[in-house]
Amino acid sequence: MNYEGTVYRPPSEARSLIIQATVGCAHNGCTFCSMYKDKEFRIKPVEEIIQEIEQYSRMYSSPAKIFIADGDAMIMKTEELVIILDKIAELFPHCKRVGIYSTPKAALLKTDEELKMLYQKGIGIVYMGIESGDEQTLKRINKGATTNEIISAGKKIKESGIALSVTLINSVAGKERTKEHAIKSAEIISKINPQYTSFLTLMLEKGTKLYEEYTSGEFKLLSEKEIIKELKLFLENVDAPGCIFRANHASNYVALAGTLNQDKDRLISEIDEALAEEDFKPEYLRGL
Repeated sequence: MNYEGTVYRPPSEARSLIIQATVGCAHNGCTFCSMYKDKEFRIKPVEEIIQEIEQYSRMYSSPAKIFIADGDAMIMKTEELVIILDKIAELFPHCKRVGIYSTPKAALLKTDEELKMLYQKGIGIVYMGIESGDEQTLKRINKGATTNEIISAGKKIKESGIALSVTLINSVAGKERTKEHAIKSAEIISKINPQYTSFLTLMLEKGTKLYEEYTSGEFKLLSEKEIIKELKLFLENVDAPGCIFRANHASNYVALAGTLNQDKDRLISEIDEALAEEDFKPEYLRGL
């Protein structure tokens, strides 16, 4: 494999063939993230990517899913993505879905027609980290997008026919804005109503700006109970019928899974039960 550095992918792409089209993340400025700090962002030449796809086709006969990495491959020119997708269709005719990461800004750079073309060429799902719906929190973590830009990007992707999977981070706002983070995140999900919404729980990593803010006392972590209550407040306020909801990542203290809005009461009851019994995942079992 011609992967450069550590290659990351969404949990749902665990069994996918991964094609690295970009190296690193175009934004790479979020204060909580350490994922691409060892890389300088660049887009691989299309000829190199095509050669790698041809190489993979001799190794893997029929992957069901393919994921185009790295952190913001949607930033590539549409015509280059089309060349890649056409080669995937040629060499992997049994591939059922191609997935890709996108920042909100990258999605907004595409026209409606370009996104629809990418859907027709095989992109079936876009993964977009939005982290929070609270404007102040987005600024603090240097997300690089406003709430309005996130909403516009999310709706634009959905309207193209591509499924949208968004990720938020439980407790990323700290103690100072936990209520705002929960309620505003519920509002942004209600406005977009993506096909999938997932919550991770913040894990501070050395070397990040947010870790430095924590060690200096500027950023205050929530307790396990406060984190779970924040998630409960989100669920109490969200209105996203049919959205598949997951908070069962390795970083989460309580594993939750259901479909909004039909499973809201059950999910909230499971949170109440975990709070009453203090039944949280041990810290040593959490991970990214």
